Amino acid sequence: MPWGVALFLVYALAILAGIGLSLGFVVDQAQTVPVTPLGLLVMALLAYTIFTVTVVLQRKMAARSLALGLATLALPGIPLAFLAGGVIAALVVAALAAVLIQGIRAPAVAAWLDQP
Repeated sequence: MPWGVALFLVYALAILAGIGLSLGFVVDQAQTVPVTPLGLLVMALLAYTIFTVTVVLQRKMAARSLALGLATLALPGIPLAFLAGGVIAALVVAALAAVLIQGIRAPAVAAWLDQP
């Protein structure tokens, strides 16, 4: 397994952990209003992340595009990290996003994701 795929899987599992931690708040909102924009967003992100991880583990060619799409979700985290933690936090998130996107675009990842 190339390092780009391994880094992506760690990133995706961190997203799943974040979703799992936020589900309590989403369920609390669902008790008063059955359908909320936040609930829809969280469920869409959950479905997309699980589907992308599944396709990556199956080594499908389509997984590269899906993984790149999920990796771009780190880009809005840069200004959020700047507002929450300052310049250093924003630089760390920017470096993570750059390494993650570069790792997914590596030729070794394209060769590893070879199943039609």
